[in-house]
Amino acid sequence: MLIAVDDDPIAAQAAEVGMDLARTLNAEVALIHAIDPSLIFAPEAGIAADELALRAEQDGARLMADFRARLPATTHVLQFIPQGPPGSEIVKAAREWAADLIVIGSHGRHGITRALVGSVADAVMREASCPVLVVRAKE
Repeated sequence: MLIAVDDDPIAAQAAEVGMDLARTLNAEVALIHAIDPSLIFAPEAGIAADELALRAEQDGARLMADFRARLPATTHVLQFIPQGPPGSEIVKAAREWAADLIVIGSHGRHGITRALVGSVADAVMREASCPVLVVRAKE
């Protein structure tokens, strides 16, 4: 089971649902946090792109450590922190790791908000070759 995580609260909710399901099914688990290169390139920030990329990788590693800390110490979890468009990287990792299920959070936005913000979950659902469990935000 591949569980997509980021720093949004819905990701924590999705990870919790995924981990509960994995425990029930005695499934192997991997976490993935994709670093979107379009978010780390900011010439106006006055920071070199390679420095921003390094910071993004460090933030990703810290995020993974936070998620892993929530799990029982005996839980074996793989982790992936690729750089690239999140939807594509999640699908690629699921294919290469041979995941049977992808778990991902979604805000469930509609209309113009969804068009402007985009949806990683939507991209994953359209491209994945395995089932995708989308965990929506609690209302």
